[in-house]
Amino acid sequence: MITFILAITLLVLGYFIYGRYVTNVFSPDPDKKTPALEMADGVDYIPMPTWKLFMIQFLNIAGLGPIFGAIMGAQFGTASYLWIVFGTIFAGAVHDFFSGAISLRTRGANLPEIIGMYLGENTKKAMIVFILILMILVGAVFVSGPAELLAAMTPKHLNAIFWMGVIFLYYLLATLLPIDKIIGKIYPLFAIALLFMAFGILFVMFVKWPSLPEIWNGFGTKYDSNPIFPMMFISIACGAISGFHATQSPMMARCMKNEKYARPVFYGAMVTEGIVALIWAAAATWFYGEYGTVDAATGTPYSGAMVATRISHEWLGTIGGIVAIMGIVAAPITSGDTALRSARMITADMLKVEQKSIRKRLMICIPLFVLTMGVLIFSLTNAEGFKIIWRYFAWCNQTLAVFTLWAITVYLVNRKKNYFITLIPAILMTAVTLCYILMAPEGFNIPATISYPITACASIASIIWFYKWKKQR
Repeated sequence: MITFILAITLLVLGYFIYGRYVTNVFSPDPDKKTPALEMADGVDYIPMPTWKLFMIQFLNIAGLGPIFGAIMGAQFGTASYLWIVFGTIFAGAVHDFFSGAISLRTRGANLPEIIGMYLGENTKKAMIVFILILMILVGAVFVSGPAELLAAMTPKHLNAIFWMGVIFLYYLLATLLPIDKIIGKIYPLFAIALLFMAFGILFVMFVKWPSLPEIWNGFGTKYDSNPIFPMMFISIACGAISGFHATQSPMMARCMKNEKYARPVFYGAMVTEGIVALIWAAAATWFYGEYGTVDAATGTPYSGAMVATRISHEWLGTIGGIVAIMGIVAAPITSGDTALRSARMITADMLKVEQKSIRKRLMICIPLFVLTMGVLIFSLTNAEGFKIIWRYFAWCNQTLAVFTLWAITVYLVNRKKNYFITLIPAILMTAVTLCYILMAPEGFNIPATISYPITACASIASIIWFYKWKKQR
């Protein structure tokens, strides 16, 4: 427990110390008019209270990552603690902060526009396609998990297919309606459920004081087929750094009343997610030590949903367990709906279609929902469909973080700011995503003895390319 307590403490200190430093690098201007005030349209540009923006941002970026990703990452032992803590403070929170802060300064620009400003028009065009595919994948993969959990809690005739239909109907409404009508009203309630779940588990951990691995006893990974590098950095994404987050920050930038609120909303939401991920990584470590990785009754490996559900019921009781599971259900749903909302906004900006008219919003939404439904049907009708989609989503997600970090680095260089705060994470994530696609079965399936040298050479090449570009400017 000592390592766990130290990790929680470092995350909190990271917000106040490094978060303040990052904010000073950006230099918020409290007198500057924000897009919410300058471009209010009653749909996407709507001034909202800061506490609501924090809650919405937290739920937007949470998804299944800080829960299921952290549970899967628990196999890496205390190494997962290190990645969650240092990944959150020095990579994920910085990534989320600047993607939102730059949007604040550029009339609420979406992520493809931000990337295009600093990495070029061709990169922007490629990123529009890449991000739209990622948003559709998010909308699809974050349907089945919540639907299965809801089906398990309701009568048999309300099966998973029924709940998928309900979730899709909700997606449509949340994507179409003004952000303050559904998202602004129900997200705070969902956030309370999610935070109750996490801090309820944390409270019980201090009461139980379980025996958890300590950093000085080694990392303790059990699976040679999943080496820490790069697998852990892909498995624990939303709990450390996730490219998807950068698509959500501009959504809140369009609703923020003052630039001085950027740190609590963008940096703070990511630190909160890191704390949630750390709690679940520790709880899962205890669970695997207590029950193993395979269900003794059925002989099947424990899934993330099974671990989360069992811990919630055993540690929080019947009522607390139900509230906790509702938080688990809400997290992916509230990421799926804002993913599709973000896809609508990106498409509208690309086609230059105003969004005040609901007819024009529908014109963009219908094709997006048809494509999302197609991906979902594929995942349901193929034995390995969901696993395939999830694996490619995981890699695409971290690849997007790479492009975002490089774009922010160029932004900082142009303004003669400390660019090392994003250059180092950019190089790390470049290595992670390249190594993963080289080694993974769904990638090139190249042995580690070959993949690691290729990754090292490519990382060195990226550093040389960057400094050559910097010298030429």
